[in-house]
Amino acid sequence: MKILQPKVLSYNEYKMASDIEIMTVSPNRPNIDFEKFRKTHHYLAAEFWANKLVSLSGGAPVDVYYLAQCYYLTKQYHRAILLISTHNLLRNSRCRYLAARCHYETKNYHMALDVLDQVSKNSCSRKSDQSVIVIPEIEDSTSIECSIHLLKGYIYEAADNRQLAMESFKLAFQIDPLCYEAFHALTQHHMLSPQEGKDILSSLTMTDTSSDVEESLVRYVYESRLNKYSGVKHKLSPSLVHLETNLDFVTTEAEALYYNCDFNRCFKLTQRVLQRDPYHPECLPIHIACLVELKQANSEYLSLFLLGHKLVDYYPENALSWFAVGCYYYLIGKNDKARLFLIKATTLDRVLGPAWIAYGHSFAAENEHDQARAAYYKAAELMKGCHLPLLYIGMEYSLTNNNRYAEEFFKQALEIAPEDPFVHHELGVVAYSSQDYKKAESYFRKAVKVVEQNEVSVIPEKWSTLLHNLGQTYCKLGKYEEALEFHQQALRVCPGVASTYASLGLVQSYLGDYQEAIVSLHKALSLQKDHTVAVSLLSTLMNQVVSNSSVFEDGVESNIPFDLLPKEPLGPSSAPTAPKGVHPPASSSSMDDIKTILGSSIGKPVMHSSDIIGQSTRSQTPQSADSSAMVIEDMEMDDESP
Repeated sequence: MKILQPKVLSYNEYKMASDIEIMTVSPNRPNIDFEKFRKTHHYLAAEFWANKLVSLSGGAPVDVYYLAQCYYLTKQYHRAILLISTHNLLRNSRCRYLAARCHYETKNYHMALDVLDQVSKNSCSRKSDQSVIVIPEIEDSTSIECSIHLLKGYIYEAADNRQLAMESFKLAFQIDPLCYEAFHALTQHHMLSPQEGKDILSSLTMTDTSSDVEESLVRYVYESRLNKYSGVKHKLSPSLVHLETNLDFVTTEAEALYYNCDFNRCFKLTQRVLQRDPYHPECLPIHIACLVELKQANSEYLSLFLLGHKLVDYYPENALSWFAVGCYYYLIGKNDKARLFLIKATTLDRVLGPAWIAYGHSFAAENEHDQARAAYYKAAELMKGCHLPLLYIGMEYSLTNNNRYAEEFFKQALEIAPEDPFVHHELGVVAYSSQDYKKAESYFRKAVKVVEQNEVSVIPEKWSTLLHNLGQTYCKLGKYEEALEFHQQALRVCPGVASTYASLGLVQSYLGDYQEAIVSLHKALSLQKDHTVAVSLLSTLMNQVVSNSSVFEDGVESNIPFDLLPKEPLGPSSAPTAPKGVHPPASSSSMDDIKTILGSSIGKPVMHSSDIIGQSTRSQTPQSADSSAMVIEDMEMDDESP
């Protein structure tokens, strides 16, 4: 479907055209200042006097237009449409735009588009009854053309035609670079890929009358909104230095920190913004995502509960309010209720990508992989410029052992967010699962490097998981000293994890340090007394130590009878439990036949941006402080195992 671009003439062109009817007002018309009523919000008074002027002037177009405006401002949309149609003013661009706007507000999208497209049909006609009407008092050709394309974008977006919506928003932005609504629609809904964002910014042209300060301001504002993945903070010129304290710019900085996985610093900034403006519409989604991400403390549960209910009380027709409530119920593990509120959010705002991501998380938490993927695919369709839906789709494929598709989606996510350590981690997990341990080491090392270079204040449970998995990879490569170092680092970051102590005991056994291995295994059992791996390995080590014989006789590792670790998330819980649906393989009578299975992947927050943002991590249980990151469990002795 091709976008029809209305031809809007300048006033001089209007006067020269033969099919133009210029409508002027009578000099005896009473001069009522409608601008005064608008500024003071006295819309009823404006409607009353505009109605009288229409009668006195015999239906002068300018009076009809002002009365229709009053109807629109008082939400009497059908009256405005009827008034414009009755006076045959659809031939005027501004009246036609107003009528289309009224159709849009009544959700009659097809009729709204038909009204806007009449300009192209009428411009080809030379009949007198189809001549264009000009009302000099209200004409402004540039702004109305921008408004027409902007409205078309909203109509196409409401009709789920994202491609035409994006083209319309681009046209509106090119006509008027100061039309932030068009730019906001493109960026907030993640319509643009990173390259498309750069292209639209490079094509930005200001008017000849714009000063250097104005151009510098516009470019800085738009660049800061587009550079959320780069993490680069542009230096302000002296004339713009005071913008550093502007809440919109602080929110933009918080969003950049969020997408670079620095959730703690991001949360501090969103708190600072909401202290000054508790209902900042662009900061709230990021703040909600951080509350879900930083879910270790009960205070976050309470904060999200209070925020969600306050938003519902004040803004019941805003999709963000129900999104906050849905995120709260997801966070505490009540996924059925979470889905109920998230569906309401997507009904109110069909392009709210973060709500679709959270909706997918509610299924993923119950291991409903197909339904979770369907929700993530919808989010990916809506958020083309955001990597989170792609990351989550890959995670679902990884959980169902479809590594080829998982790797494909992870690489697509990496193209959008090359500095996201979670994406590198997921690729490392896939490589490990494919027995490509060198490649896995490279990805895990890259994730560590990104975190250290960007000085990201990572969440301890997730940082511990990355270090643990890197230790497991080095163990597979036979680099036991390096494996020992990373397991010890994992314990320093997040102490009290039975799985890490068990893995540490394994590595110490490889190194022949049996006494320290026994100590580590005892610590693992003190944290989780039924840890079968630690029990089996400890029993074997104790027998070997007592008999004063080598644990690894003749280089054969099958003497140690133990199974895999369960697939359990890392965290401070004293007795972590395996996520539903992820099970270790059944024990074999012969310990030589035990094979390794990878745990699931590190989670990510709900937003964005974007959403939503989208943005949340998968919650295992309401009371658990466990991270959603899963560890690679590799506790068998057989290096031939996958």
